[in-house]
Amino acid sequence: MNLKGKVVVITGATSGLGKELSKVFARAGAQVVLNGLKKSELARVAKEIGGFGILADISKEKDVVNLAKKTIHKFGRIDVWINNAGLWAPHAPVEKLDTKKLRKMIDVNLLGTIYCSKAALVQMKKQKKGIIINILSTSALTGRPGSSGYCASKYGAVGFTKSLASETQNTGIKVLAIYPGGMKTRLFDKKKPANLDSYMEPIFVAEKILANLEKENPAKELIIKNSNKVS
Repeated sequence: MNLKGKVVVITGATSGLGKELSKVFARAGAQVVLNGLKKSELARVAKEIGGFGILADISKEKDVVNLAKKTIHKFGRIDVWINNAGLWAPHAPVEKLDTKKLRKMIDVNLLGTIYCSKAALVQMKKQKKGIIINILSTSALTGRPGSSGYCASKYGAVGFTKSLASETQNTGIKVLAIYPGGMKTRLFDKKKPANLDSYMEPIFVAEKILANLEKENPAKELIIKNSNKVS
């Protein structure tokens, strides 16, 4: 895809991977629509990259519908929608899971992905083309001790993504699944993993996602590993 002039919606765009995705897509010439929860941060990053910011809580379907409507009102279409927003919880055994935090994590990581994909799909079917990119995690490839809640939310999102990809075959709409390893982001502000120094920089991951999308035939499933090798 040549991204010049394309309308790209990025959720969770004010920090971490979302912010770096916003930057690289803007540099590629895209019209970037940034989504976030905090008005001041959203305005700052939107101004920094020359994008268009829209406040929305993706765990609320009404907010997501409004995000799509405002984007369409402003630009008339949605070419790419990137479901990047996500939550993480510090590692803990199952019996010590904070179920309130678990519910919120599922609301964002799983239901948010579903709500956003649905909203994007409604418009893309009218256009008869478009790309939905779901940022998942290598935690959705194998179970991990102490990470049962996060893995569950991401495994659910994987199942949804695979089903959506199957449903949209031969429609002109592509669904891409991205599986990044650990990244140095604000997800870990409250409790940093012991091996955080070995995690990837978000800009590295953002550039790999962009490079894949710019290919004639993008990989439908892209694993971006901590070893800095992509398969």
